Amino acid sequence: MTSLSAEAPAPDVERIAVGFVHCLRSGGLTVPVSMSLRFRQALDAVGLDRGDDVYWAGRATLLTRPEDLAMYNAMFLAFFHRNGTGFKVRFEDEAESASLAADDGDGDGNDTVGDDDVIALRYSAAEVLGEKDFAEFTKAELAEAQKVMARMRLQPSQRSSRRRVPAVRGSRNDLRQTVRAAMRTAGEPLSLATTTTGARTRRLVLLLDVSGSMEPYARVLIRFAHAAVVGRGRVEVFGLGTRLTRLTRQLGSHDVDEAVAAAAESVVDWSGGTRLGEAIGIFNSEWGVRGMARGSIVVILSDGWDRGDPEVMSAEMERLQRTAHSVIWVNPLKASPGYEPIARGMAAAMPHIDTFLEGHCLDSLSTLADAIGA
Repeated sequence: MTSLSAEAPAPDVERIAVGFVHCLRSGGLTVPVSMSLRFRQALDAVGLDRGDDVYWAGRATLLTRPEDLAMYNAMFLAFFHRNGTGFKVRFEDEAESASLAADDGDGDGNDTVGDDDVIALRYSAAEVLGEKDFAEFTKAELAEAQKVMARMRLQPSQRSSRRRVPAVRGSRNDLRQTVRAAMRTAGEPLSLATTTTGARTRRLVLLLDVSGSMEPYARVLIRFAHAAVVGRGRVEVFGLGTRLTRLTRQLGSHDVDEAVAAAAESVVDWSGGTRLGEAIGIFNSEWGVRGMARGSIVVILSDGWDRGDPEVMSAEMERLQRTAHSVIWVNPLKASPGYEPIARGMAAAMPHIDTFLEGHCLDSLSTLADAIGA
């Protein structure tokens, strides 16, 4: 391949990296966040002057299976092209590809690029599991991650309760307790009993996206949900796909493998499509507005890809935000370099989210635990 044309403007390496990764994801390849970070670093090392270097940089960092090579070659030719002026990047095609992917909702890819975020990889051996992308976990690492998640303290904030509790200097007199105490002292009220407003831990509601685009991350996040259900009392878990499935009972078993298997069996659309707006609407109508979401902390774990109407998503998220104490959205793709939430479903939901977090590694789940208790 020849070099970039002298007439072409200097390309944005970050934009190229994210755009090409998005192109691969739209073609059906699974590209974890950590692999896209390595691809960006490879481009920094080899540059963009030669197409052959770009090709091999991507092939070395973005492929893990030989059977994906044909799709990689096709996507490379679709994203880059050669003509008489040299090797170029199809920036217009990149934008069109991103729009089509957002409309169809078939990919599990990333959105387009911003210019402000700079993400550096750290290679501390002590922190490798905490920073490793969930999509790259082996079975042994998954078992170790389960132990880490079981030790996380998910302690939601508290709210005022209608039930009053005894207090030394309370805000209200407790005549019943005052009289009972006086009966033990020959009818003489030696002290005045008082009460104050009690506190109650807020309910935690986890809405987990189980669609095909979330499959590499859902296998870990469902274990995070299991640890939350087993470790605390007031936790509810639902699966979001083309329909809504309540998973709290299935995840109640202390055997994590048995619980995850039961949850996967009860979700008929696991790794299928997704209509997030409609599923959240069902939760609002059947569970949330009736009481489950009132004053609760609602956590949505999803990449934001939605095949449904974005107006439905916006309306249902607004409805949920009015009911819940806080709405936290956890998106595994947020850690991608240059990520911006412009996919249709994610963009419609953003105005109604209180906290927007990453969710691709154990360290990000620790941040989520802190946000739940904030």
